[in-house]
Amino acid sequence: MPIATVNPANGETLKTYEAMGEEEIERRLQLAEATFRTYRTTSFEERARLLNRAAEVLDEAQQDIARVMTTEMGKPVKQARAEAAKCAKAMRWYAAHAEALLADEEPSQADVEDSGGSRARVLYRPLGPVLAVMPWNFPLWQVIRFAAPALMAGNVGLLKHASNVPQTALFLEDLFHQAGYTQGCFQTLLVGSGAIDDILRDERVKAATLTGSEPAGRAVASTAGDMVKKTVLELGGSDPYLVMPSADIDRAAQVAVTARVQNNGQSCIAAKRFIVHTDVYDRFAERFVAGMKALKVGDPLEEDTEVGPLSSEQGRNDLEELVDDARRSGASVLCGGERPDGPGWYYPPTVVADVTREMRIHREETFGPVATLYRAADLDEAVLIANDSPFGLSSNVWTRDETEVDRCVRDLEAGGVFVNGMTASHPAFPFGGVKRSGYGRELSRHGIREFCNITTVWHGA
Repeated sequence: MPIATVNPANGETLKTYEAMGEEEIERRLQLAEATFRTYRTTSFEERARLLNRAAEVLDEAQQDIARVMTTEMGKPVKQARAEAAKCAKAMRWYAAHAEALLADEEPSQADVEDSGGSRARVLYRPLGPVLAVMPWNFPLWQVIRFAAPALMAGNVGLLKHASNVPQTALFLEDLFHQAGYTQGCFQTLLVGSGAIDDILRDERVKAATLTGSEPAGRAVASTAGDMVKKTVLELGGSDPYLVMPSADIDRAAQVAVTARVQNNGQSCIAAKRFIVHTDVYDRFAERFVAGMKALKVGDPLEEDTEVGPLSSEQGRNDLEELVDDARRSGASVLCGGERPDGPGWYYPPTVVADVTREMRIHREETFGPVATLYRAADLDEAVLIANDSPFGLSSNVWTRDETEVDRCVRDLEAGGVFVNGMTASHPAFPFGGVKRSGYGRELSRHGIREFCNITTVWHGA
């Protein structure tokens, strides 16, 4: 895949970039290693000052970078501005909380004495340069949710961004430089995916984090495992959205539309499988389909556009194949399901019902504005359908029955359960999944500690 900005609204190539050669990669690895030796000794106060300044720089650039993101990967420009604002908020959150999250811990004196010692403590020390392999769908947020905690912990970052968002990738490097960080604290590596293996095998790179597809995660995990290096993986998702009779059905259907089509439906944590109790199925389906039909699809740079194009022609082809396969196998397409005429990689908001386990759309992630709709006889069947997926990122449950809530929290195989609302990420809460959705956690105290050397310090009696 070329390193280039290709406008998905019309297919026009706007800018192309040459991949960095071996000499430039080597120079940047040397710089990262040298910078880490000094940066790791900085105080939390100094790191917080720099990160807060980076948030200010991002606020000042919000309008411009929003248009860049929209032009590179097609998200509606209002959502792009919101993404930039969310990143600045996360920076400020980690600047304010990192010192407390990484404070030394002291075991109980009784345990210390039982170990034969006089005192002990547990420290969180940085690991070193961390490689971040990031996707195009949230080209700012995915990076910042790694970079903010990593930098506050005293690590330095090396970003290998998706090849279709090079301008956003270069902006991120410049953002941290403008904020006053030493050049080697955060560097963008303009390289193709073929360069990742060698970079990760380099002894100067201490760990890696990846957000992306399952095949990409397998490749990085395999190399990291061979090199015995820590990784955090956030991979695909096919999140269930359960609706039970006691729920506010109108509200559940309204939120379902947003939950499905956020970011043009290209979100790992977007609700994708809507599992509805038979007693309220028809009512929910009617409102949900009407809401999907009413969405405005169009130029993502227009303020009132709700759904823009998919990020690539291949992405649209993959989505179309899933819908066509389901239709051939007996599924009902309640709305959408046909690519529009004209330029750009658009696909309409689509609802597919009567899905069976044999259909590809049941097992594979639909990365675009396509929802699958299931009828469940009771909560037991709803949970069975929800868990019948290779993924386990997040989940949504709509019910006013606390017993049903408790059952879902206990039995749903996912990294999150969101009750009477749609899944969202926030720096205070851990984010990640189980099964083929990956391992490890981002955000919160769990995320900032992922790339730390958790060190026991013990003193004899």
